[in-house]
Amino acid sequence: MLTADRLSGQAALGVSEAPASPRTTAAPSTNATTDTADPLSTASAPPTAASTSTAGSSTTASAPSTTGSPSTAASPPLAAGTQKPFPPSATTPAPMSREGDRLRFAGAATRRIARGIDLDEIVIGLCRASVPTFSDAILVYLREPLPVGDERPVEPLVLRLHRTDRIPHEEDGLRPVDDPRPRPPALDELVAERCTVPGGGALAEVLRGVRPVFTNSPAAQAALPELLGKGSESVTPAGQHAILAPLRGRRRVIGAALFLRSPERPAFEQDDLLLAAQLATHSALGIDKAALYGREAYIADELQRAMLPETLPRPTGVRLASRYLPAAETARVGGDWYDAIPLPGSRVALVVGDVMGHSMTSAAVMGQLRTTAQTLAGLDMPPQEVLHHLDEQAQRLGADRMATCVYCVYDPVAHRITIANAGHPPPILVHLGGRTEVLRVPPGAPIGVGGVAFEAVELDAPADATLLLYTDGLVESRLRDVWTGIEQLREKLAATARLTGPERPPPLEELCDEVLDMLGPGDRDDDIALLAARFEGIAPSDVAYWFLEPSEATPGRARRLVRRTLSRWGLEELSDSAELLVSEIVTNAVRYASRPITVRLLRTHVLRCEVTDDEPRLPVLGQARATDEGGRGLYLVNRVARHWGASRLSTGKIVWFELDRP
Repeated sequence: MLTADRLSGQAALGVSEAPASPRTTAAPSTNATTDTADPLSTASAPPTAASTSTAGSSTTASAPSTTGSPSTAASPPLAAGTQKPFPPSATTPAPMSREGDRLRFAGAATRRIARGIDLDEIVIGLCRASVPTFSDAILVYLREPLPVGDERPVEPLVLRLHRTDRIPHEEDGLRPVDDPRPRPPALDELVAERCTVPGGGALAEVLRGVRPVFTNSPAAQAALPELLGKGSESVTPAGQHAILAPLRGRRRVIGAALFLRSPERPAFEQDDLLLAAQLATHSALGIDKAALYGREAYIADELQRAMLPETLPRPTGVRLASRYLPAAETARVGGDWYDAIPLPGSRVALVVGDVMGHSMTSAAVMGQLRTTAQTLAGLDMPPQEVLHHLDEQAQRLGADRMATCVYCVYDPVAHRITIANAGHPPPILVHLGGRTEVLRVPPGAPIGVGGVAFEAVELDAPADATLLLYTDGLVESRLRDVWTGIEQLREKLAATARLTGPERPPPLEELCDEVLDMLGPGDRDDDIALLAARFEGIAPSDVAYWFLEPSEATPGRARRLVRRTLSRWGLEELSDSAELLVSEIVTNAVRYASRPITVRLLRTHVLRCEVTDDEPRLPVLGQARATDEGGRGLYLVNRVARHWGASRLSTGKIVWFELDRP
């Protein structure tokens, strides 16, 4: 039940609650009940057509009142055909006639403004706190661009209209399309959207003064045309019915707010200037903090995105797809990452990791670990050794730098995959036909623990099977434990795979989307990284492999083997180019090798040739002089081949080149 004190407090503020639809204003009710004495409780109504910019205004159904504040002279008559900016409103709030009313309103208004976390929320809070309890309308101008922190502001000072709000008019209701009555103009249609503030002008002086002023003061009357443009006279009523309040942040003025009351409503009083100053101060400081938060969130998001691969490579024999989702809009940065790294011998390394925490530090550590993993992969280290070195790197970064990681190496020729795990959720393998299995991989300890050995297992990777690597944010939340989530993920993958039938695997991109659809409203406690790999492999009939003893006759033998193989594959058009390049690379290998060299041809969408020897020094492309007898082999490879490269192996090096197939 409502007490008499609570009813009297609400009546003093001109606030009474009644059920209202989102687009209409309810009539005053004498039987209205409420659960709170917050004078702004009705200001949280759904948006209405009376507001412009990013959100709608809120309205209050209140009984009109004529006491508590002296009235002022009526506004001057408008020219014929000009619409009033303040037509008669459906309701007119009662004035705040006591000091206690203003204190209660100020407390409720500052609480509403303080709820906002970004710029738009804070400005909306100011508008909904002011309209209709304090003013009938409000215009909020903000500096463009908005300076952040200690940034030097851009000159000259430019203000742009960010938002307007007003009490809905009686004419705002639903009317027939052919209704001849003109609709009242919106505030943003009557004023300038953007204004440049001259350094020595009247508006600059008012803004430097910081304190709110009545618009009937000489300084404000000179400043308003600069701010509002030609529509200043039609927007601001005569007398003390408008207040211009500068918005000053921590170091500088960042905008201005114009509070307006209709001529039918009692004018502002002197104490209302203090109230407007409090609203402006809280809003400006909140906007300052929101700008700083927005800049930090932008930097964190850019840092996170820059540390993740922009695009995935297209290695031979495997197709890839990935997804990354931040935990929430308020925690956009995290430590999850994924990577796909091409390796020598047509192999590919698949990596997914998760640094503990959600901060800039977590993202920075993630970037360092990802770079370390790429470097170690380039050295062709086994998966367990890669995790061992990552563990040492995490300990060097700090005692509390912990992460989980799963590292896989897929060989499309052997149709095998080698996996090592460091405390990460196990991968899931989806077979053709819909059968799914959680791979039994030794879990290992997280990276950063130190002193723990890692194990690797080698498993079959059948053609058309799909390997899914993921972080714990996909399977663990406050509503379920990690193993329950893994089982649900396995069932989701099996159901999705069965949709395409037993002879065709599901499309990778659609499979990733289906996996993310399993997340419920309460399942986003952590960021999510997802990497899916479809094993296509290379058929044995598309591979030719030879061991050759290093001798003077080896280059000639290599040319004959290549010519014979290309003839069998129907690629005679490539014989001349392939023989020339193979001869140059094999000749260089024979010169330095002490053990048998290997030559391998792979027929995929391109023709790829790989030559391996036991010499670790990589060949360097140089410019031979005119008098040199040699040194032009790599120059020919570079000019003729589609792509070429050289990488170190644990047993030497590999030099490869690719030619486009006809």
